Amino acid sequence: MCGRFSLIQSADALAAFFELSEIERHEPRYNIAPTQPILMVAAGDGTGRPRGTNLPDRRALLVRWGLLPSWIKDPRDFPLVINGRSETAQQKASFRGPMRHWRTLVPASGFYEWRRTGRGKPQAYWVRPRDGGIVAFAGVMDSLLAADGSEIDSGAILTTSANAALAHIHHRMPVVIRPQDFSRWLDCRTQEPRHVTDLLVPADPDFFEAVPVSDRVNKVSNMGPDLQEHVDIADENTEVAGDELEDGNQLSLF
Repeated sequence: MCGRFSLIQSADALAAFFELSEIERHEPRYNIAPTQPILMVAAGDGTGRPRGTNLPDRRALLVRWGLLPSWIKDPRDFPLVINGRSETAQQKASFRGPMRHWRTLVPASGFYEWRRTGRGKPQAYWVRPRDGGIVAFAGVMDSLLAADGSEIDSGAILTTSANAALAHIHHRMPVVIRPQDFSRWLDCRTQEPRHVTDLLVPADPDFFEAVPVSDRVNKVSNMGPDLQEHVDIADENTEVAGDELEDGNQLSLF
């Protein structure tokens, strides 16, 4: 499950990691929430590598976090789909087309997850790569032609079963695509979904570390680096309260 994540690395760092010829400058984002614009990396238009470089044909773009399939009539009548189960994505109507034609990478510094125990309020964790680097989640996107003629690009993050290190927090986690597999995952011209199912597996148990953090991350309006500071779990779990995030039932979507 992935209901919030963060992207704090610079544009230069992202360009180097994803081998991009260009990417827009951006501010660090510590609390990215559903329906907000998120960065995705997709294959280029097929014209080949950018001139004068040895870089692969890739592009970075901003999309709405919350998949809107191209076939829906009214986005207002469609549920918020921020994640999709990788195990069944090829069979689901909302994901079948994007899995075949629009596989993407979602750059992140890590993600937030909540552990529920009894009636106490959920404990938030900041889950990040142990080396502190950039991580690429498996994503898909689609493009919807709205009634007013505008085009809405939107996407979702694919999830899988949690690995042994994170299963005590939540039973799902985002699929991580390794750099050596970027090209194969993004190649929707020659690689059908069945050719990349081997990539849709949990990350190695030692890839992530989970840091307990304050429930300030529950509020979208809280956006500072303090959201990722370690807290004492005992102090954070003394109050019995509601167990939903500020903006709805994101914790139980999938």
